[in-house]
Amino acid sequence: MSGHSKWSTIKRKKGEKDGARAKVFTKISREILVCIKETGSADPANNSRLYALVQKAKSNNIPNDNIDRLLKKAAGGAEKNDYEDCVYEGYGPNGVAVIVDCLTDNRNRTAADVRHAFDKNGGNMGQTGCVSFMFDQKGIIIIENEDMDEDEITMDALEAGADDIEVEDGVAEIVTAPSDMGAVRDALAEKYTISSAEVSMVPQTMTELTEDGQINAMTKLLDMLEDNDDVQDVYHNWDMPSED
Repeated sequence: MSGHSKWSTIKRKKGEKDGARAKVFTKISREILVCIKETGSADPANNSRLYALVQKAKSNNIPNDNIDRLLKKAAGGAEKNDYEDCVYEGYGPNGVAVIVDCLTDNRNRTAADVRHAFDKNGGNMGQTGCVSFMFDQKGIIIIENEDMDEDEITMDALEAGADDIEVEDGVAEIVTAPSDMGAVRDALAEKYTISSAEVSMVPQTMTELTEDGQINAMTKLLDMLEDNDDVQDVYHNWDMPSED
């Protein structure tokens, strides 16, 4: 990606920031259950959206046995859920744009929790659309391999239909149109191990925080949001210092 819009500074890995593996599995499990309910298919081989979620679970070190049990439960109708998508938008310290993507069975509870996180850490929750216009929806594919050949993987990605690619420190961040992500992922998977592949919100511009108080408040805001089981993803345009 161009400029400062590196995926590693936009969205922190769940396994690092959510803490316990159980919390990670709770979040991904909800996504898988909703996906199966909406698509009617519990077979990743015939459900590209489900396939991406299974890969997401594996990249977060969820054991295969756990994933298989979840798929069997969902396929057999044993797992009931009333989760629904809801998205909240707002501002962090110094106007940092924040999008909070949730899956919840109680909108009132989730809205109150998200609002509390903003209020407690120098931000405020806004109306729908207040910051989403600052982001573009993109497919993001991550490949991690310290021995990768930058020229080779760049050529392979572009030939597969990627819009852009950046390789740094053994990590390739490949950008696609949302509709092309599955095809690009499948083409690259024939040669590379895909760490993650998902459609995400990428900021058009970044916002810097220079005061320690603002940096601490923004960090706590992200931690509070990501620690909430109802919160699936948090996107923001904070140009995080590399040491953070």
